[in-house]
Amino acid sequence: MCGIVAYIGPKDATPFLLEGLARLEYRGYDSAGLAVMGRTGGIKVRKVKGRVADLAADVPARFKGFTGIGHTRWATHGVPSDLNAHPHLDNAERIAVVHNGIIENADELRAKLAAEGAVFRSETDTEVLAHLIAAHVTEGGELEEAVRAALARVVGTYGIAVLDAERPDRIVVARNGSPIVLGIGEKEMFAASDVSALVRYTRQVVHLEDGELATVQADGFRTFTEDARTTHRLPSTVDWEVDSYDTGGFEHFLLKEIHEQPGSVERTLSGRLDERFSTAHLGGLNLDARELREIRRVKILGCGSAYYAGEMGAQLIEELARIPAHSEPASEFRYRNPVIEADTLYVAVSQSGETYDTLAAVQEIKRKGGRVLGVVNTVGSAIARECDGGIYLHAGPEISVASTKAFTSTVVAFALLALHFGRIHDLSPADGRRIVSALNRLPEQIREVLDQSEQIAELAAEYAGSAGMMFIGRVRGYPVAREGAQKLKEISYVHAEAYPASELKHGPLALISPELPTVALVPDDELLDKNLTTLGEIKARSGPVIAIAHRRPEAKLADHCILVPKSEPELDPLLLNIPLQLLAYHAAVALGRDVDKPRNLAKSVTVE
Repeated sequence: MCGIVAYIGPKDATPFLLEGLARLEYRGYDSAGLAVMGRTGGIKVRKVKGRVADLAADVPARFKGFTGIGHTRWATHGVPSDLNAHPHLDNAERIAVVHNGIIENADELRAKLAAEGAVFRSETDTEVLAHLIAAHVTEGGELEEAVRAALARVVGTYGIAVLDAERPDRIVVARNGSPIVLGIGEKEMFAASDVSALVRYTRQVVHLEDGELATVQADGFRTFTEDARTTHRLPSTVDWEVDSYDTGGFEHFLLKEIHEQPGSVERTLSGRLDERFSTAHLGGLNLDARELREIRRVKILGCGSAYYAGEMGAQLIEELARIPAHSEPASEFRYRNPVIEADTLYVAVSQSGETYDTLAAVQEIKRKGGRVLGVVNTVGSAIARECDGGIYLHAGPEISVASTKAFTSTVVAFALLALHFGRIHDLSPADGRRIVSALNRLPEQIREVLDQSEQIAELAAEYAGSAGMMFIGRVRGYPVAREGAQKLKEISYVHAEAYPASELKHGPLALISPELPTVALVPDDELLDKNLTTLGEIKARSGPVIAIAHRRPEAKLADHCILVPKSEPELDPLLLNIPLQLLAYHAAVALGRDVDKPRNLAKSVTVE
């Protein structure tokens, strides 16, 4: 949620701040603002309720400075408004702050500061930080010391950037639960909450750790902890291209990313398939064969689509490696005082690598001595750094809020992990070759599904006006049904329910009517006959059926059918999901939705 950008250097900061904020729009927001100052100090602020384009239109031509911070806000404390937009200033207008996260003790701090004479202009928790830092800064004192002293009194999550009108030569940034990335330029420095704001200007970045601060000046940076201990951060190189952040001729980022999946799957597989031994090569696990054989259970943790990808991953691990595996929402796991077992491997899944619920779950497992692998897309992200090892997806940046290519690459990563586990255990070389061959075929098979986009668009337009949809699937197909329902809900706002097909007769069948379409996953596997029987039960109650299948069911059982290429049974779910992405996208377009920025949602959720 929200976005932060900052600049200090020899150039005018305003163009970078506005462009950086525009590149962070996909994260979700309701207002935007920026603050700049020249070399002699004096902070100038502009902020508006609305889009970054509205802010740019409001910024006068003479609004320039060599040091600046910017922000896109997603309302948590106070309604979207000009006053509640960031940056926030203290009463003397010496300190300016932008902030991602939530200050949990904001009410208590606000009351104390007000009693000391602070006058609050907004309803936000962030304004508390501006007054609190101002209360600790002394005449001629160091901004860093004031920020450290203020944060010592704060309970909650934050990523912040702070200006001091009396110290125009620096910006202080800090992180606790909400990402901050530094960008290193030529005699200029950048900071942002997401690397997407930086890649046009630098590929050298430094990710701050939780509890870490940095003083950023034009000629470099210094990092340190909240108790003033110096830390040493080495920059890493971002390998994502600038054009990854453009729509590339597609109408929306979401459609572009759906069509990028053949390439993203190829990158996830690249260098990881071992044809000689019919297995997968995963050096990043940091686990040798002996250690892997000692694992008796796998627990997968993720939120939203990452959780559903984990369900598909658990199915793959159980089928190929014959190890008990289970997926659970990380947001629930972190609160239920879980039992951490020495012979259980925990796997944290997050596209951004910054999902706070998942990060908190990882930290709880580590605190109790558990071993955690990460399956993430963003190199150097918090979850990647916290885990003992893992698998990078290499899917490329995903701009749309709804996850598509990262979801698919996550499932592919789990297939590699399951294959690796399986060959160490009891999966035969013949079965290993079967899976390796199927994985190699996936990119071209995904292209075959994508070629049906226009036909799926016609189908989506026919049913987009429905009050709701039912999604059903059995065993391997059930997580696919759940992800399909999620996609439809989050981008088209059409109510959707997902059920195991076997559970339909145990209650949900009461909902079936001519007004409720059912999307049924009907792979050509050992459960085909049972799935066809379920379609018959739906049609007997006059329910419209859209079948996602390998071969067309009888006309009396399905009103429409989207055909998908056949893979191996264990990998069929991955291909069955692709038409559901297109169905959700085209339904959203037919309904006039903003598919890249769904209402009430944001890309990187770092607060509860």
